[in-house]
Amino acid sequence: MRHSPLTPGLLAGRTGPPTGGAGGHSPAPPAPHRREVPLVAVAHGSRDPRAAAAVEGLLELVRQATTAPVRVAYLDHSRPTLAEALDGLDEAVVLPLLLTEAYHSKVDLPAALNELKAANPARRIHYGTTLGPHPLMLQALERRLAEIGVTPDPDTAVVLVSAGSSDPAANAVIARMAAAWSPKWWAVSAAYASAADPTPEQAVAELRAAGAPRVVAA
Repeated sequence: MRHSPLTPGLLAGRTGPPTGGAGGHSPAPPAPHRREVPLVAVAHGSRDPRAAAAVEGLLELVRQATTAPVRVAYLDHSRPTLAEALDGLDEAVVLPLLLTEAYHSKVDLPAALNELKAANPARRIHYGTTLGPHPLMLQALERRLAEIGVTPDPDTAVVLVSAGSSDPAANAVIARMAAAWSPKWWAVSAAYASAADPTPEQAVAELRAAGAPRVVAA
């Protein structure tokens, strides 16, 4: 997963220099103590409770892979809010669980973090980047399709659906992901649930009209 550079100093320093031991040999220095900086993962949020359940399931896997504290926050519709998730922390890594760098990651989250920083200047916040377009995203999509019996096939076309954005750069990320994934399939077309074309329905119709034997959505 890509991350923007974090502020130096996440690791506590070593203890002072060792003193000489018997025979003039210095004892081995103690192992450095790693400071576990909490991770606050920020998801979009939804009125559908299944969305929060999916986020919690993902973060439970993260907790199993790290000893660092892991918290969740939501931008809309669900709690805890970002302010609530950061409460009591003097340092945290804030990671947006968002697919592309669009309005939420470029404007909403930085504005919220600046406001929280102004209220607590001593708090150290390290802001990560969005999930896409990391290549592992396509591997994850393939695993999900495999769960319903769909594997890469030259006779199957895929509609790669994202939420859509008013930011053309964000939509272009999805289009590039579709192009990168396309060689494994009959074709892969990007589609957007809102704010951009084609819609999923339009993408399916276009693939059917072009002769795709089978069309699935991911």
